[in-house]
Amino acid sequence: MKFIATIIFLVAGTYVSAQSLTQTIKGRLVDQQSKSPIIGATVLVKDSEPMLGAVTDLEGYFRLPAVPIGRHVLIFSSVGYEVKTHPNVLVTSGKEVYMEVEMVESLVEMAAVEIVATNKQDKGQPMNEMATVSAISLSVEETSRYAATFDDPARAAATQAGVTTGGDDLLNEIVIRGNSPKGILWRLEGVEIPNPNHFNSVGSSAGGVSMLSANVLSSSDFFTGAFPAQYGNATSGIFDLNLRKGNFDKHEHSFQVGLLGIGMASEGPLSKNSNASYLINYRYSTLALFEHLGINILGDQEDITFQDLSFKVFVPTKKAGTFSLWGLGGANTYGYKADTVNTNDFYFEDESQWMGATGLTHIVYLGEDTYLKSIVSYSGNRNDYSEDSLRQQVWYTEDFTESQFRISSFLNHKFNARSTLRAGGIYSSLGFNLKSESWHRDEERFVTVLDEKGSTDLYQGFAQLQHRFTQDFSVNVGGHLTYFGLNNTAYVEPRAGIRWQVTPKGALTGGVGLHSRKESIALYLAREIREDGSSTYNNKNLKFTRAAHAVVGYELMLKPDLKLKSEVYYQYLYDVPVWPNDTISDMEARTFSAINSYDGYTTVPLANKGTGRNYGVELTLEKYFTNNYYFMTTGSFYQSKYTAIDGIERNTVFNGNYIFNALGGKEYTFNNGQKVLSVNSRLIYAGGKRESPVDIEASRAAGYTIRDYTRTYEDKVPAYFRLDLGVSYKWNKIRSATVVAINVQNVLGIENVAFTYYGAETDKVWNATQLGMFPNLSYKVEF
Repeated sequence: MKFIATIIFLVAGTYVSAQSLTQTIKGRLVDQQSKSPIIGATVLVKDSEPMLGAVTDLEGYFRLPAVPIGRHVLIFSSVGYEVKTHPNVLVTSGKEVYMEVEMVESLVEMAAVEIVATNKQDKGQPMNEMATVSAISLSVEETSRYAATFDDPARAAATQAGVTTGGDDLLNEIVIRGNSPKGILWRLEGVEIPNPNHFNSVGSSAGGVSMLSANVLSSSDFFTGAFPAQYGNATSGIFDLNLRKGNFDKHEHSFQVGLLGIGMASEGPLSKNSNASYLINYRYSTLALFEHLGINILGDQEDITFQDLSFKVFVPTKKAGTFSLWGLGGANTYGYKADTVNTNDFYFEDESQWMGATGLTHIVYLGEDTYLKSIVSYSGNRNDYSEDSLRQQVWYTEDFTESQFRISSFLNHKFNARSTLRAGGIYSSLGFNLKSESWHRDEERFVTVLDEKGSTDLYQGFAQLQHRFTQDFSVNVGGHLTYFGLNNTAYVEPRAGIRWQVTPKGALTGGVGLHSRKESIALYLAREIREDGSSTYNNKNLKFTRAAHAVVGYELMLKPDLKLKSEVYYQYLYDVPVWPNDTISDMEARTFSAINSYDGYTTVPLANKGTGRNYGVELTLEKYFTNNYYFMTTGSFYQSKYTAIDGIERNTVFNGNYIFNALGGKEYTFNNGQKVLSVNSRLIYAGGKRESPVDIEASRAAGYTIRDYTRTYEDKVPAYFRLDLGVSYKWNKIRSATVVAINVQNVLGIENVAFTYYGAETDKVWNATQLGMFPNLSYKVEF
């Protein structure tokens, strides 16, 4: 009986594996500038036998059923439009594929379309058609494919030229072209949101774990300089994230478990009579779940929990346009409890953060070439922190809650195939409830530096015009206006960009513009407490940090799937907060500049008298994913300088001078593509962070680390080197797809130096090292 059962099992297994698994590809075609549907367009699956194709309906939708699993090239064509190719469309048995494709109207009149099968790719071009330079679109598949990015868009962005981390492997900080990571703007669904990362700090743009999930994200734009006029409140970079729509005619689900969390996602239709859909994803900390089960991996001293939720509900109507209700939220806690029994350590730390953002987006078409997009959103964030060191008799607490109510709206009008105008405004009501207290041991009393509750307003407006002089030459010009109600400051920021297809294979790009970034509300409202008990707001009238960007780039297609890209840039930063006068003898104060800060606030008076310069060259050689493999190498050489109140130009803390990235991967397919083994790796070699050298004599006298600020940021920690490795195995079944993966950050376990410090017990300068090897094993099933 066992023999017969074995034969039946093997025969059944052979039958299942021999079946040709298929899936549906569907989507919508729209005009890139007007977003109006393209009717009667042709969609073809290249090299399919027999030929698979479809035609878009009256709303621009298409459907391709029974497409074999694997990777395919799709060709989109329509009379009056440039032919567009989408390569490497991944088809699996677990989920249907949905695509939203934008096509560019041709300036050359054509009576018919000649469909040419080509491997030329538009990969990486930003989704925002007004962007011309220093911008790239990151797809979800790339975010998931790159080694040790852990489905985190911020960690995936660090693979791009000119981008590195902030010097802490535990955080997903993004340092762009030598700028502070706090100069980054996060946007979701077209509106600014608070820092979307767990374990963040006041004023920061990063954290330990992203709240965003690849299960719900669509392709998103990442900007590294010279931003279009639509964007404000950023000097370093912009992450413009989008949530995808759920499947509107089939319920689909996924379950994933890994070291970073256990997550579930679901999507499907809301109505049989429309394309309305829902999409939701929830994740809970794996470590916290283990603790609930009685398995304490971190020990008794540390406690970590986090969870996050994201969703999108999409409802189209026949006459009133489309509505999208979306949201993202997350909460986390961290606690450290000293071992007071076995050690003399009496240090305790507790912190918790939460962030939530939700909004309603409405898009209505006012004509064939005009649409109005409006967003009403509400977001909030809280940072609660307490620190207790009984041995030192110091107590510190911080409880910050902020809220943001925003109304954003813009009108987009396409005059003709050459010219498109986009103009709009953003109103933000910024609420705050900030409290911070510290125990002053010498005075034996609590001092309250922050106890503020109220709100202020931020107004932004923009207009930008795109004009295509020829099929190969386009210009974008516009401006951004900002007004901050807290201290009645206003900023006018002109912007311009060009793209010139000089040859069929080469394109010249460029951009210039002024940009600005406000400080955290806590910095404006923190009070200095005088000896007599009175207080003053030292920084309430502080201006925004401002920056002028200029970038020139050239893109050369060496082959249909091989691109060489170079950019040269110069950034001048001004109105940077520094110490207000040069009469003080304290060198730490004389050399201080907000350019070098990651986060936080201060009660110390500051003035907008500092400047900075970032300049460099970036090179990228990228081989797109074809023939089952890809690679990308980047090299960046740069200088990042700043000038404080003493007028001396110095290195910034981020001036590593060089960054090299090399990443690549290969897929191996088995059983007609039903099983896929993927191997990916990434190599990082970058100049170390800057720091002020340790003053040995002063440190010895004090018993703790004292730095020599007469040589601020002259020293550099050793170069950063890291090798990451990712291996995944996917197998497709009739109605599901399963992936087992392991991603190892720093697979060689190299102890990169974070900073140096003085050890009083040994009377030596020591290196504080970073995380070391970090593996993440995960299992995911889609059905």
